[in-house]
Amino acid sequence: MTTSPPSRQQVLIIDDQKTNLKILGDILRPDVDIMLAQSAEQGLRKAITLQPDLILLDVIMPEVDGFELIKSLKHHAQTSAIPVIFITALSDTNHEEQGLRLGACDYIYKPFHASIVQARVRLHLQLARQRKLLEQLAHIDPLTGIANRRKYDQVLQQLWRTAIRQHSNLAIIMLDIDHFKEYNDHYGHAAGDKILFQVASSLKQSLRRPNDFIGRYGGEEFVILLPDSDEAGSKQLIEHCLTEIKQLQLEHGYSPVSEYITLSAGGICWPAAQDAELSDILKRADDMLYQAKQQGKNQLLWHPTPA
Repeated sequence: MTTSPPSRQQVLIIDDQKTNLKILGDILRPDVDIMLAQSAEQGLRKAITLQPDLILLDVIMPEVDGFELIKSLKHHAQTSAIPVIFITALSDTNHEEQGLRLGACDYIYKPFHASIVQARVRLHLQLARQRKLLEQLAHIDPLTGIANRRKYDQVLQQLWRTAIRQHSNLAIIMLDIDHFKEYNDHYGHAAGDKILFQVASSLKQSLRRPNDFIGRYGGEEFVILLPDSDEAGSKQLIEHCLTEIKQLQLEHGYSPVSEYITLSAGGICWPAAQDAELSDILKRADDMLYQAKQQGKNQLLWHPTPA
């Protein structure tokens, strides 16, 4: 089995001197993708928009210096985790201490020595790659391979805030495997784990857009989030999801609903607004799932969208 090579990482260099930008760019360009900024304002904007893997930041710049800029970077949610290496000609240990206290991970001193620059950048890019990998693993449910509850909580808040800004809808769907306890009791937990994986994989493959989200909510329950989706489109997609599960024909000889594994689902599509209570919307979706289970399972029930 062959693996694809890792994608090139991105380094943002922020320095008001064109000469320094060119020298550092020439040193690093063979190994990484380079982005350049000549002011703190431009650098902050590019850091937020482009999300580089590492920032090289000059300490001495006009108007806003490196120390002030790193404060902004570390206080901004989208850039707080990006490692920053300071570029400086200052050899004062007080300045170095100040930079490290503000969150810098290292220093590169002028005049530049190509091998030192490359070694320091390579080290911190490797650490950044490892950190991202650990973060990804922390957000994955190990049994099903989809997002876990922790990741779902984060994504839900992000999508809700985005929907408020864009005055759009967010559809929330809760799904549950019917008579899963009976399946585990008769086929065993190993077989049950396999069913969870197969159901999760099928649901994930049914989602069509990059921002559509699926996570394991807990036990045999899953959650799907569909940003900027109307009621008709959301219902159609979830009905497709339930049909795809049935077509897998995963045998369940102890279910009174069907000879195969089926799902029940409850959904809601709600226009996001500042005064709307997200917890109340979630409860309505969960209530729809509960009613679907009470009314015979193997179906989708949907909460009416407000006019």
